Amino acid sequence: MRGDMEPRLQQFVRTVLLLHICWLWSVQCLSVRFTNQQSLYVIKGQNLILQAQIELLDGEHVAKVTWDHAAKTSGKTSTIAEFPRKISDERVTLEQQGATLKINGYQAADAGIYTVTVTDQSGLRRSAQRTVQEYLAVHHVSVMVNVSHLVLHCMETWGTEPTYTWLHEKVVVTEKVGHISADGTSLYVSGTFCGHFTCVVSNKLGHSSATYTAEACESTNRSTTAVVVFLLLILTLVVAALVFILWRRRRRLYNRRERLREPYEETL
Repeated sequence: MRGDMEPRLQQFVRTVLLLHICWLWSVQCLSVRFTNQQSLYVIKGQNLILQAQIELLDGEHVAKVTWDHAAKTSGKTSTIAEFPRKISDERVTLEQQGATLKINGYQAADAGIYTVTVTDQSGLRRSAQRTVQEYLAVHHVSVMVNVSHLVLHCMETWGTEPTYTWLHEKVVVTEKVGHISADGTSLYVSGTFCGHFTCVVSNKLGHSSATYTAEACESTNRSTTAVVVFLLLILTLVVAALVFILWRRRRRLYNRRERLREPYEETL
């Protein structure tokens, strides 16, 4: 009994001393973290990969790594993988001595909070968490308008990482039409508020759009028609002038021939 207690006592003393040294010198003996703390979005059917950064002091080593999953739908927490133990779920694999978790064929039930807990040989434990969500397609795009301020607002229901593109009469909006907000959701019209304004929202899974129809751009149509009519009138006048010049030239040549013919006939 005494022989079993001595190794445990030595390990306890060693752990206490190590923690005291870390506290005294402000050294992080063991640390684990994710380089990106933002939520990870995964497309359904693709692979979920979580990679933790584990840092140890020289001479230390990882004794155990545990991955826990708190489901988003049910809130139930379960251990899905351990290192160095084997994993029962065929979809789950661990790499780099437990630092990297890979789940094949991501499903909606895999969403939630993932916690990785690392234990070193002295029993010291550190944990880190990251939220995983399903990457969703764009749905239900709509456009609202503030006529008094000439502002159009584009809204989308739940798509992941949406990007916004504005069109006016099926052409990408230019500075002549207006300027777009930094997030792309709003269009501030600086030109004539007329015609069709379309907001296209897209992400990795596709796109959807909505159109706001203002009054028809009559002034633009009229000016275009006037220009066309004016050009046709100018072209008609030019053609008429050319025809008249050619007619007069031909008439003069005919008169000359008549004059030359008359003296010749008298000599006969």
